[in-house]
Amino acid sequence: MLLLVMTLITGIAYPLVVTGLSQAFFPQQANGSLLYLHRKPVGSALTGQGFSDPRYFHGRPSAAGKGYDATSSGGSNLGPTNKSFLAAVAERAALVRQGNGLAPDAPVPSDLITASASGLDPDITPQAAQIQAARVAKARNLSVAKVQALVDQYTEGREFGFLGEPRVNVLKLNLALDSL
Repeated sequence: MLLLVMTLITGIAYPLVVTGLSQAFFPQQANGSLLYLHRKPVGSALTGQGFSDPRYFHGRPSAAGKGYDATSSGGSNLGPTNKSFLAAVAERAALVRQGNGLAPDAPVPSDLITASASGLDPDITPQAAQIQAARVAKARNLSVAKVQALVDQYTEGREFGFLGEPRVNVLKLNLALDSL
């Protein structure tokens, strides 16, 4: 009898209550924070996606599976002295510099050349977005000022004013570009 009562409480009643409350008070988050284009879901604001087209802002590199594979979420586990890691970072930095018209020795924000711990980070720093603004503007025949204004508009501040760092959600920014 106790098994039946506990099964009803913990296996049916509790999940229904939690699901109902989350749908009532946090429907966007409860449904995966999905973003839509023309009423079709194109991704989640919580998961990074691979963008390689010069018309789009590029996110952090992914170490998850074959790239942004949520079933293989995780970092590379390569340390800062690992030769494979250093070679990959140098190659990524060269590609970022070349793709964005930067000098061969120009500094590159670390979030454009290193993967996050999950390999699925959807955000980049405002500096990483600013480096890409001229490339995106040129590829879309827009002014750099207009693209920079979008970057500024989609830059989110620190949580509660003091937690974390300012960030730009790459998918939201790219969807805004497509909506222009």
